[in-house]
Amino acid sequence: MSKAKAFIAIALVVLCTAFFGFMDVCGLGADKAGSAKDIILGLDLAGGVSITYQAVGEEAPSQQDMDDTINKLKQRVEQYSTEAQVYKEGTDRITIEIPGVYDANEILTELGRPGTLYFIRQYASDGTPNYSYDSATDDYYLNYTIDEIQADGKIVLVGTDVKSADAGSVTNSLGNSEIIVQLVFNDEGTEKFRKATEEAYANGETIAIYYDGSFVSVPRVSAVISEGRAQISGMEDYEKAEKVASTIRIGGLSVELEELRSNVVGAQLGSEAIRTSLIAGVVGFAVVVIFMIAVYYVCGLTSAIALSLYGVLEILLINGFGITLTLPGIAGIILSIGMAVDANVIIFARLREELRTGKTVESSIKVAYSKALSAILDGNITTLIAAAVLWIMGSGSIKGFAQTLALGICLSMFTAIVITKLLLKAFVAVGLSDPKWYGVAKEPKRIDFVGKRKPFIFGSLAVIAIGIVVLVLNMNMASRGHSLNFSLDFLGGTQTTVAFDRDYSMDEINSLMVSDIEKIVDDASVSVTKVQGSNEVIFKTKTLTAETREEMAEYFENNYGIDAQSIQAESISSTISAEAQRETIIAVLVACVCMLIYIWFRFKDIRFGASSVLALAHDVLVTLAFYAIAYISVGSTFVACMLTIVGYSINATIVVFDRVRESLKEAEPRTKLEDIVNDSISATLSRSIFTSLTTFIMVVSLYIFGVSSIKEFALPLMVGILCGTYSSICLAGSMWYVFKTKFTKKAK
Repeated sequence: MSKAKAFIAIALVVLCTAFFGFMDVCGLGADKAGSAKDIILGLDLAGGVSITYQAVGEEAPSQQDMDDTINKLKQRVEQYSTEAQVYKEGTDRITIEIPGVYDANEILTELGRPGTLYFIRQYASDGTPNYSYDSATDDYYLNYTIDEIQADGKIVLVGTDVKSADAGSVTNSLGNSEIIVQLVFNDEGTEKFRKATEEAYANGETIAIYYDGSFVSVPRVSAVISEGRAQISGMEDYEKAEKVASTIRIGGLSVELEELRSNVVGAQLGSEAIRTSLIAGVVGFAVVVIFMIAVYYVCGLTSAIALSLYGVLEILLINGFGITLTLPGIAGIILSIGMAVDANVIIFARLREELRTGKTVESSIKVAYSKALSAILDGNITTLIAAAVLWIMGSGSIKGFAQTLALGICLSMFTAIVITKLLLKAFVAVGLSDPKWYGVAKEPKRIDFVGKRKPFIFGSLAVIAIGIVVLVLNMNMASRGHSLNFSLDFLGGTQTTVAFDRDYSMDEINSLMVSDIEKIVDDASVSVTKVQGSNEVIFKTKTLTAETREEMAEYFENNYGIDAQSIQAESISSTISAEAQRETIIAVLVACVCMLIYIWFRFKDIRFGASSVLALAHDVLVTLAFYAIAYISVGSTFVACMLTIVGYSINATIVVFDRVRESLKEAEPRTKLEDIVNDSISATLSRSIFTSLTTFIMVVSLYIFGVSSIKEFALPLMVGILCGTYSSICLAGSMWYVFKTKFTKKAK
């Protein structure tokens, strides 16, 4: 690269960073299109619409009907935002909170109407198919509109004709157990279905079950069904059958929802909380930049420029992809900047190693990127696989987390592999070619990590065992009652609505009232929402006893002159349902299996994958032990915290294993396996420590400047980062060594 081209390259990168930063702040045109202000913000940052429905009818709805309605409404509101919340209020009311939406009338009709389930004959009256199969998407599609099929008389039943739908199992004609969905029709549905199956069976047709724009199931009619009971066979597993049964039940709900009230609610957190979080980001970023320049000199300067570009691009793309941003999301962005240093540190460490051999800076850069590329790609692709699984299988905020994670990974690889490399070459071309500007690595001292594996392993097992004991003790303590300190996100709680005599700002509420209420209810995760256009404030806490409710009423009466009789308190259900919790656990397990398979494929040895997943499990269990021992609140950020630790841990472990794989290829035949592992860990030690330190700096900044909800996210995350560093250095390599020496047969 010539000197002129080098100056142009540096100038272009700096100008692009400045331009994208300008776009983030100012946008384009008078309406500032594309600026950060256009990002969809969550309820905690910007507020939105809150709608409460009342179930109406002569009979009170059953618990199952209410749960199914909530489940389906959650699926529907995700089209507005993955951060939308749906929960039960009292026994027969459902509240929906949607961030970034401010016109309740636009969505009232859509959300308040139970969906219609249709049973559709395969062929129209003229012999053409009503629906067809698309092999490319592995799904069916309609050839006519529902109205056209209805007019043709080929909709044979609707959801209200179904009395019940349940997943179950039967013994088939071969004596094997088979998962099925059992349908029971009412009297009218029984007669309709008898006629429909009589005609369909004679013609060898299917009858499709269609709901809310998609096909639930397309079973073939194998007999005339006249007794009012039908079975859908061919289910993959019980979970699939239960999902089909639940959807059919929802489509057949007789629950009628009526709007009880709708409000535009303000941000749950005041401007002060946002301001302090941004300060945390600026301070953390500045400290990381200073650290990188102080340790890596010119390399550190290139990483500072690349990280700046990374940050402004991430904000721009979050806006472009329409990702809903919450305060934990801001924390995630700040955290991702720290984690983005990882790829740079891997490259810089390799560069210094090459300079130690006497190569020129230009040659060292080329070799460093060549050797570091596999570790960067394997680490990031593994985490990207986890993000993809969570995106596909997760729900609600998990999808939002997966989107942000995937975006951060892709941007991190781009800035490290393309931008940092371009800048390094450019700086060499303009004259900074002396190795002293980059630093020369010293010969690493071999540390006997493998030899100390027993104290490391038994020490970790002891911490995990203590955590398990504390979990059990917490569950049996009268003052706690739960293994973890679950917040209202998991357990539900009490919603207290107070109408003040004047309009308090969120900053005033947070500074004047929240700390007092937290002491009264003994809950550090009180959620506050203002109702715009009124003086009403909604306080959500854990479930309150009659005595605590009375104490809260006295507090407002004595300090703010509120009539205790005017204070409304209602029980509310959890915002993270049991089904969502189950889906998240399944998604994480599937992600771990997929990561194990990828590592097995890339490293040609399943023992690498098994060791990685065990190290990952160790980090999660130790962090869980910390949650139990410290008994800090477990809320919606708990899932994000654990998922962040999973991604961070697997990335750090793969860097070590990449060096082990490389060393195995280059080692002399008589070299001890124990020495290879120890040398590999020692060679990557500085990378592991420096990457953890930069990430730790960002999280400490969040903890120092953040509000209470951010502190609850940052504190266990600090534990997870330290734990992930420890397991990558002290456990992962040793476990692989044990597997390698104890199970000598090579994986095929």
